[in-house]
Amino acid sequence: MNNHTNLQGKVAVVTGGGGVLCGEMARELGRQGVKVAVLSRKKEKADAVADDIVRDGGESIGVACDVLQLESIEEADREIRKYYEGYDILINGAGGNHPDAATSEEYFKKEHLQNDQVKTFFDLTEEGLKHVFDLNYIGTVLATQVFMKGMLKRESPVVINISSMSAPSPMTKVLSYSSAKAGIDNFTQWLAVHMAKENIRCNAIAPGFFLTSQNRSLLLDENGGYTERSRKIIGQTPMERFGNPDDLTGTLLWLTDHSMSGFVTGVTVPVDGGFMAYSGV
Repeated sequence: MNNHTNLQGKVAVVTGGGGVLCGEMARELGRQGVKVAVLSRKKEKADAVADDIVRDGGESIGVACDVLQLESIEEADREIRKYYEGYDILINGAGGNHPDAATSEEYFKKEHLQNDQVKTFFDLTEEGLKHVFDLNYIGTVLATQVFMKGMLKRESPVVINISSMSAPSPMTKVLSYSSAKAGIDNFTQWLAVHMAKENIRCNAIAPGFFLTSQNRSLLLDENGGYTERSRKIIGQTPMERFGNPDDLTGTLLWLTDHSMSGFVTGVTVPVDGGFMAYSGV
């Protein structure tokens, strides 16, 4: 990856930084000379990514943060402020799904109501729906409220939200996740307008289908082969593969480097191997 000298010395906060995709984003920022605060609900996961950055010659700290709890976000902010005065980059990557917010089948049939092994739309729980929506949407808004205060005096700050291909075209089964990611796209546009006078840009990256620790069991069988759902995804993806974590870093660097995207705000960039462009025929 080419060096982006404009990023050297900047400070980034990465929520969900202990995960596969945002962990790679944090590492790439570290390689570019960005000082990275890696946030994860489990501190050991944040520390593992931060340690990778330090071993690679960068500067990073790991911080525990649960974006579902405002007090936890504020505590993370206080911890990071011990090291850095403010922030130039915020990546809102914390998110995920929950079994109680997903159906087991793509299509509903009346006979499913007689089968205890099938989870239908009518079985989705209020608790599960709220958990997924809060984790993906409310957690992003709360984290932005807290950390953006540390961006107000910076020269060219940028917020990058993590959306999904499920935002413009909702995936089957995952109702609350799809709704929340659609909300992320809308929030990205809203925030871009709201903060424009303070020169804070806000954009989003929408990954297509990537193998992560959260979805591996859904996309690969016990032998490492494709599941039926995976075969449908690959068949709908013109490039005929899942994304690799480093497929996201070029878009990340473009959006964070003001010299390259200083007039870009309010957009969601798909990184999906052509998934959104393909009609299936």
